Amino acid sequence: MIGVIGAGYWGKNLVRNFYSLGVLSAVCDKDWENLSRVRQNFPEIKTTTSYTDILSNPNIKGVAIATPAELHYLHVKEALLAGKDVFVEKPLALDFTQARELCELAASRGLILMVGHLLQYHPAFQKLKEMVASGELGRIDYIYSNRLNLGKIRREENILWSFAPHDISMILSLAGEMPESVFATGGNYLHRQIADVTTTHLVFPSGLKAHIFVSWLHPFKEQKLVVVGEGKMAVFNDTEPWERKLLLYHHSIAWKNGLPVPIKSEPQSIEIVKAEPLREECRHFLDCITSRKSPLTDGQEGLRVLSILAAAQESLEEGKFIHLRTNGSNKGYFVHETAVVDRGVEIGEGSKIWHFSHILRGSRIGEGCIIGQNVMIGPDVSVGRKCKIQNNVSVYKGVTLEDEVFVGPSAVFTNVINPRAFIERKDEFRPTLVKRGATIGANATIVCGITIGEYAMVGAGAVVTKDVPPHALVVGVPARQIGWVCCCGFRMDNGKQRCPQCGFEMGAKVLEGGQR
Repeated sequence: MIGVIGAGYWGKNLVRNFYSLGVLSAVCDKDWENLSRVRQNFPEIKTTTSYTDILSNPNIKGVAIATPAELHYLHVKEALLAGKDVFVEKPLALDFTQARELCELAASRGLILMVGHLLQYHPAFQKLKEMVASGELGRIDYIYSNRLNLGKIRREENILWSFAPHDISMILSLAGEMPESVFATGGNYLHRQIADVTTTHLVFPSGLKAHIFVSWLHPFKEQKLVVVGEGKMAVFNDTEPWERKLLLYHHSIAWKNGLPVPIKSEPQSIEIVKAEPLREECRHFLDCITSRKSPLTDGQEGLRVLSILAAAQESLEEGKFIHLRTNGSNKGYFVHETAVVDRGVEIGEGSKIWHFSHILRGSRIGEGCIIGQNVMIGPDVSVGRKCKIQNNVSVYKGVTLEDEVFVGPSAVFTNVINPRAFIERKDEFRPTLVKRGATIGANATIVCGITIGEYAMVGAGAVVTKDVPPHALVVGVPARQIGWVCCCGFRMDNGKQRCPQCGFEMGAKVLEGGQR
């Protein structure tokens, strides 16, 4: 069941959707008028002015927070400390350090943290994202967005922080990379210190450029995202009827006598499924609570958006370009200038990726990892927290490394059992799982389709062709078990279950399936 915190301007929409999904348990708001409206529309739903009532209710598994932005940090932190999964409207917080603290808190407690970047769940944007990812538009040259309206005017945040998070979230999702520089300019008309109109310019390492124009002092409403590719152009206009929300233009540029000549065509309406984005977003939160999968717009995605907002705010105040370090240090990790990180890769805080390594698309590197020289990871590979992968290792698709795995220099993973150069076998990849704390020695070969158990140790040069039990020590070609190792890495002789170094005692469960 879900508790909604804040039932005002936007919160009332969350109340309506969670109620229609049959999961609304209670609503909390300090404003009696808002609660009165809830009781009138949904008389069976419990209402309260006490946040503690929501957090102390064991039947409420998740909370949706739609309070003013300056309260997000406090309300999210209290909910996480109470053991609740959290959906919070944008922005995650108004301070990057506080937002990062919330992400770390959620991760340490195994809780869902989702940020309300609504347009990521819009069917038209999801279709647009598919088109960009498939290459239908060709190389993307630039993206621009307008988010304009007359009101709602805020005083706790300026227009940049109020309107632009949605556009930044969409642009980062389409770009698949972080910008290397940000420049913002704007105007303060109603209040000396609060910007009412801003334009923000993003420059990406790939050459892509993006522009964001937001205003709450505009004579008409406009919510438009334009994506210009080398082959085609697309427009997502959320103020249009459903049949015209996503238009594809087959415009192109031809060169004649050394001059560019535009070739125009009529727009093509792209068919999309008609669905309320907020309802889809609420469904996604519920699905994440049930499946424990990471949300599309999780805390880390919220952090990326916040880092751009913070840079834009700094540029707005100082009137200059803010250069973001492309080695990832602005996000808390390091990538050497000779390394290549593809679009769509996630890298955890504190990780380091060294010379000439390549992380392919769709891969995820956990926090605190060290990736040595000339390492290739991916595509779509998951590497856990605090792993160490030494020089000259390739971790192919199908391989999963859990937390604290050590892979020695020049170790080899495979993903096909019977490879032929002239036969395509990408649909026959066999998964390999290396479980927490395991060690793989230098020049070892791991044949695909096996599991290496927790804290197991594979000797240097071994060829592993079958599952390795937890804590087992295996060596040779093919690898055979010759003993046991403690989680601290010291060998325990056969027949002895107690580590001479740290005193760790292995129980019968650990020994099951292995040599005794």
